Amino acid sequence: MDGAPSAMVLGDNIFFGHGLPQVLAAADAQETGATVFGYHVSDPERYGVVDFDYDGTVKSIIEKPTKPPSNYAVTGLYFVDETAPERAKRVTPSARGELEITSLLETYLHDGALRIEKMGRGYAWLDTGTHASLLEAGNFIRTLTERQGLQIGSPDEVAYQHQWITSDQILERAQTFEKNDYGKYLSNINNRGGLVGGHD
Repeated sequence: MDGAPSAMVLGDNIFFGHGLPQVLAAADAQETGATVFGYHVSDPERYGVVDFDYDGTVKSIIEKPTKPPSNYAVTGLYFVDETAPERAKRVTPSARGELEITSLLETYLHDGALRIEKMGRGYAWLDTGTHASLLEAGNFIRTLTERQGLQIGSPDEVAYQHQWITSDQILERAQTFEKNDYGKYLSNINNRGGLVGGHD
């Protein structure tokens, strides 16, 4: 890791919200410790749950508790420092017989090096680990794209916005997908002036 923080994201998680890149950049700027994100959910027993003290400080993180101490779930997005590999080597199977990411996070918590950022109402976190949640995520993305006319999570558009690729290269990518709607979308990026917030 060369002293720089690393981000880990579970593959079945989707995050969306205005200002999200800035929030992630702030977490990435932390040189030591770990940063995780708490999100208010109605079914916390499905997740790792944050147990807060009376003054709002974090007491513990409990994986899939039968009696959740709060409604704040730890999302599948983590920023960890270079000590994470050595910490992971010391993690032992939980009572469920599994190696839990929460066990790794607990080591940071015990060392006073864990930061938990609450994601407010302006953010959407979709965990697509069930059939129902996968359908919900699909409907969410479809509604946004159809209403706004903007693609969600287009790597080509993000690359163009950050000037990692040129106008000619984005048009080349558009030609690759010329037979579908994504190709048409990319070919019109110049006319739209790049991103308008679709990847926040």
